[in-house]
Amino acid sequence: MQLYLSGGRTLSTDRKAFVMGILNATPDSFYSGSRKPALKDGLEAAKSMISAGADILDIGGESTRPGSAYVEADQEIERVVPLIEGIRGFSDIPISIDTRKSAVAEASLKAGADIVNDVSGLRDDPKLGFIVSMYDVPVILMHMRGTPESMQNSPHYTDVIEEIINELELCIGRAKSFNIASERIIVDPGIGFGKRLEDNLMILKQLDRFCYLGYPLLMGLSRKSFIGTVTGTEVNDRLAGSLSANMYSVMKGARILRVHDVKETVQMLDLVTAIEGAGRE
Repeated sequence: MQLYLSGGRTLSTDRKAFVMGILNATPDSFYSGSRKPALKDGLEAAKSMISAGADILDIGGESTRPGSAYVEADQEIERVVPLIEGIRGFSDIPISIDTRKSAVAEASLKAGADIVNDVSGLRDDPKLGFIVSMYDVPVILMHMRGTPESMQNSPHYTDVIEEIINELELCIGRAKSFNIASERIIVDPGIGFGKRLEDNLMILKQLDRFCYLGYPLLMGLSRKSFIGTVTGTEVNDRLAGSLSANMYSVMKGARILRVHDVKETVQMLDLVTAIEGAGRE
């Protein structure tokens, strides 16, 4: 499998999916294990994820958990740019900047980031699509209704899969209106972003339907609350549930897994890949 980066570069893996390690330069992300507001801690976490086999690092300076508050662009830049620059001092691993702001994206791309991960699907900032196009980098278009602050206020769907697909198609159309090439587009159905428990489970059950959009599919479900609701576990005890849901996602067509637990996810993918390859010459 390959992903197309800027400058004619490609990212390849023999596994069934790429592993994207979550690195939050924030004090308030929902999983305390991912919070690395201090630069030294962030750099050590990056090194650990790279050693564990991460294919991509996803760096964010604004929590987008349900009910989270907006962070101004200047503060977000102060959080993420030194971390990106620091990682570039020892690794050329592809870096994704998790932001919905054009100023943050541009500062991060100048610092060495390779991918823009926008939870708003290019809705929040009209300039962000222009920045992605100008720098010719991949963009992750995630489905979300509302904002992180309001998205869990009584979300409702009549046909959750059809509605999300239709709204992702609008995001894709928006990306193409900025002349973002099809091979630069990645889609994410947005598990936990404006979704009820039954919506999240239905997305997983029918995940293969999203593959018909024709773009690599990213899943970000690591340690999320729907896993806790089903298993009765707190966030620090959701590794098994995360691995199970991620494995199911891969079998249904997911090609990028955004996770907190890189080492364990890599081991899971190595085993799935070995099983599927058994008997082949």
